[in-house]
Amino acid sequence: MTNPSRQYLSRISIGLLGLLSGGCLYAQQALPSSPVPATSFSASDSLSSSAFSFSRSAKAALPYAPAPQSVSSSADQANEQTKRIFGIVANLRAVSTDQHLPPQTFKEKFVTTTEDSFDYSAIAIPVAVAGYNYLSNSTPDFGTGGVGYVRYLWHVAVDQTSENYMVEFFVPAATHEDTRFYTLGRGGFFTRAGYALSRVVVTRSDAGNPTFNIAEIVGAGICSAYYPTRERSFSNTGSHWGVNVGIDAMAFVAKEF
Repeated sequence: MTNPSRQYLSRISIGLLGLLSGGCLYAQQALPSSPVPATSFSASDSLSSSAFSFSRSAKAALPYAPAPQSVSSSADQANEQTKRIFGIVANLRAVSTDQHLPPQTFKEKFVTTTEDSFDYSAIAIPVAVAGYNYLSNSTPDFGTGGVGYVRYLWHVAVDQTSENYMVEFFVPAATHEDTRFYTLGRGGFFTRAGYALSRVVVTRSDAGNPTFNIAEIVGAGICSAYYPTRERSFSNTGSHWGVNVGIDAMAFVAKEF
């Protein structure tokens, strides 16, 4: 190759190198002066992230658990006594025989007796008994017709109220007897019925011990002083006593069942 050709090639090579050098310089000036720091990611960060993701997925997979609710036990429900027999007759003194209650106070006996005596359902027994006495003409001095029935009715109503206060308040307060009726709640029909009828003569003391039911036996008989003199014979008084005790005995059976 001749010298002119070599000189020509040398000039082209120098020109190309200059262009490359200028492009590199331009690219270096266009880039930022400091490189962007790489994000540091350690092994512990990886574990924490995995645990968080697993916790979220586990919570999402678990079913919704409602807040616990207080539900009374079946034993408590079984011991619970209805406040009204057949939805009408007041049942204020019945409790389960398995319950251990504190002794009744003087005030509690009075309040319970008053509620028993003046509840709206308390008129049912006097109406029925007065009708029976009227039809059987048990007290001829009361007469007949509407006036006669009213006399029977108010006498029976006063009889029942005074008997309630004697049996449930005055005598039990003096003899320290528990006026509540403790239902047996188990066993066959005759076992429970026999137990209920026996409560006429057996009750509990305020200390919780079995005792003779003085209130029922004595209190039920002191309810004839307001009857006409000729009607206050021994047989009539005994008849009134038997009716009052019989009504209470049937009430015990109704409360038991």
